[in-house]
Amino acid sequence: MEHPENNKAYKGLTVNSGIEKPSSVNPYLNRSRSIKRELSVDDFVDGIVKENVTILSQAVTLVESVKPEHQSIAQEVIEKCLPYSGHSVRIGISGVPGAGKSTSIDVFGLHVLEKGGKLAVLAIDPSSERSKGSILGDKTRMEQLAVHPSSFIRPSPAAGSLGGVARKTRETIILCEAAGFDKIFVETVGVGQSETAVHSMVDFFLLIQLAGTGDELQGIKRGIMEMADGIIINKADGSNIDKAKLAATQFRNALHLFPAPESGWIPQVLTYSGFYNLGIKEIWGMIDEYMNFVKENGYFETRRNEQSKYWMYETINEHLRDSFYNNEKIKSMLPEKERQVLSADLTSFIAARNLLDAYFGELKRD
Repeated sequence: MEHPENNKAYKGLTVNSGIEKPSSVNPYLNRSRSIKRELSVDDFVDGIVKENVTILSQAVTLVESVKPEHQSIAQEVIEKCLPYSGHSVRIGISGVPGAGKSTSIDVFGLHVLEKGGKLAVLAIDPSSERSKGSILGDKTRMEQLAVHPSSFIRPSPAAGSLGGVARKTRETIILCEAAGFDKIFVETVGVGQSETAVHSMVDFFLLIQLAGTGDELQGIKRGIMEMADGIIINKADGSNIDKAKLAATQFRNALHLFPAPESGWIPQVLTYSGFYNLGIKEIWGMIDEYMNFVKENGYFETRRNEQSKYWMYETINEHLRDSFYNNEKIKSMLPEKERQVLSADLTSFIAARNLLDAYFGELKRD
């Protein structure tokens, strides 16, 4: 387009025409897109057993997927990886938000890796009830482990699952063990009544508490205390040391009020500072002592067997639930039953009974 300013009437003023507008497409872009080859079940198993972290990550993604075709492949991979699993120490780490779980794992992990071996951290991130999204930022609080060549950190969204434990964490543990990780840390969202889910997949349950934040006895909840194999008081440094020691004494006294654990082990209460790396050696010494204790008295195998049975029933419940809600007849009936319940035409119990009768009626006809 000709600029009017270039007219002879405007002496001494010239507007250049400029350059041609470049294409929005990168001219150096290789247009021949390479087609990514989908891995077979044997490819996944072979890569995992050969400790290929990239293939392990892809397998974990399959396990977490809700797509039926992904689940089918994932279950085959898990089944073939089972013979290579079961040779790790599984440690569950729980505590109130802000207790320093991720920072502690960073320090614990480095201490463990100094002795050799490999560490997998399965960090569960809380999911939004509204958006269902998660930040998945645990790696930012595990700065040293995140770059360590012998560690594998996998943040997963809780997605409303029991106890803040991702629905497929159990299967992920099997894959990590098959990939040669001999130490597994499972970090949970926080303390709650359903932390049973964590306890049912680990060998040692570690509870992190804080001192100097108010009434320490508020942290003494019967359910979580009975599950804990060890309790540690974080941030025992500076002016907080005396408060941490007092809290540890209170927890020890509270433990005497509970029945003796089935393992025969008396839970210990220790103080430490994750930030200043104080008392870490003693904590891992406690875990080693516990593992030797339960292996000698046979409780280790008993607990592993009980966990396998527990997850068999959990899997049955999960499949029954999925089968119910994915049934076409149930899908068509649900909106009307919801409307009847909301309008008080039906009670919740009768509506549920109608739906269940319809579901089992469909099964009989099939």
